Amino acid sequence: MHDGQDTGAGVDPRPPVQRGGDFNVAARFLDAAPAHRTALVTTAGTTSYGELAALASRAGHALRALGVGKGDRVLIALRDSVEYVALWYGAQKIGAIVVELYSHLKPADYRYHADYIDPKIVVGDAATLDALRAAKVSGLLVTGVHPSELEDGERHFDTLLAGQPTTLPPVPMAEDEQVMWKLTTGSTGRPKACMVPARAPSLSFEWFGRGVLDLRPDDVVLAVPKLFFGYARDMVALFPFGVGAASILFGERTTPERIFELIERYQPTILVNVPTMMRAMLTHPGAAQRDLSCLRMCTSAGEALPPELHRRWLDTFGVEVVDLFGSAEVYHGFLANRPGRVRIGSLGQVVPGYRVRVVDEAGEAVPDGRPGRLEVVGETAALGYWRHPEESASVFTDAHTVRSGDLVRRDADGYFYYLGRDDDMLKVRGVWVAPTEIENSIAEHPAVSGCAVVGHRVDGLVTALAFVVLRRPVEVTDLGEFIRARLAPHKRPHEVRFVASLPQTASGKVDRAALRAGA
Repeated sequence: MHDGQDTGAGVDPRPPVQRGGDFNVAARFLDAAPAHRTALVTTAGTTSYGELAALASRAGHALRALGVGKGDRVLIALRDSVEYVALWYGAQKIGAIVVELYSHLKPADYRYHADYIDPKIVVGDAATLDALRAAKVSGLLVTGVHPSELEDGERHFDTLLAGQPTTLPPVPMAEDEQVMWKLTTGSTGRPKACMVPARAPSLSFEWFGRGVLDLRPDDVVLAVPKLFFGYARDMVALFPFGVGAASILFGERTTPERIFELIERYQPTILVNVPTMMRAMLTHPGAAQRDLSCLRMCTSAGEALPPELHRRWLDTFGVEVVDLFGSAEVYHGFLANRPGRVRIGSLGQVVPGYRVRVVDEAGEAVPDGRPGRLEVVGETAALGYWRHPEESASVFTDAHTVRSGDLVRRDADGYFYYLGRDDDMLKVRGVWVAPTEIENSIAEHPAVSGCAVVGHRVDGLVTALAFVVLRRPVEVTDLGEFIRARLAPHKRPHEVRFVASLPQTASGKVDRAALRAGA
């Protein structure tokens, strides 16, 4: 992948981030990269850092020509591509605020985001254009289609790029100025925009990209989730750029077949994954014959990784899984397992640079082993939610402090274990029950490939309702006996429903709201 390039045996000549200086993301991660090295790999070929920087500069000039300036919002609704990454960095160069959307949303969702975010420009492509038009989104800038296909009021981005200069000095950014908005997943309601300060990407790269993953110039990264998901974009188009590594991009939907093909063809060293796709890869025909030995690690995030699924992955592929936990509110991962020190079933330990406590409702720390809410202190924390002052006040409780709705417990060794959201917890027979505990127990049955548990009222009382996906037929009595042997009576689901699949949010999490609505 890096033929003819200086790999440097993992040595990055650039110094760590300097506090109090210029925090322009493009200056740190793109312009400072070795121009000759490969940045992005697609089926069309490779793009060097020098080529990407030139394209990003042209994109920045084009945005300025449309009146976009520092602090203006640029809403990106594109399939993954080199142009996507160049546009993202072009907006960063001129000090604009970037907001990214999934490229398969419904018109009503695009309408909601356009109204909420109030962008100066909305960028779409052939995959999103019809839905954006149906949503009556104004200020459309379109790439990847012929100019003749545009309607009145739409502008052709590729035409605007032509003739623009290939250099553009980045706008200096103070560390607490906004550079992007990361959207929450919407699993607990309408997505909210977390206003990210300029210092966050550089600090997260140092603390997580270097401190946990030990990213190296000779790494090649392949991601299962798409760039709109902050976890993927950071792992594909930000953190690897910090060491001059390469990443693989593909625009089409992610499938196990496509991931296996890309691994075989490009031999990546890091696979950025989510539990849902890990399960799909394991159940794919011929999975055991797939050679994933090129990978030095697989990361997992987005939702809790069931221990049974983790063990099956190790048994089948032999690739270490580094499970991590983060949030849009804190920017990226603040809890993570470490390569070589993975504790299956846990979220890992605190990432350097953060302080994490488990607290009760009064905000007081609880002893190890006792459940409580996560409280995170770190300078990557968002500046609040856009247009949500009351929720901002309850979540962002102090300078750089985030009080989340996630319930965890910590053991004596400093490993954290996920119990669910505080609004997911079930009070059954007067006792609080974590759905994840039920799910993990059921998922240990060899016939089960997936499980999700939600609360369901029967005769006015809360009970646990389990939705189960099978990989092969199973007798209901057999599964019932399996559950009874592993769970206390109050934790056993009142009902088990077999389903073909579990609904998902755009970021790959189980959509519990949809399950509750269908209950």
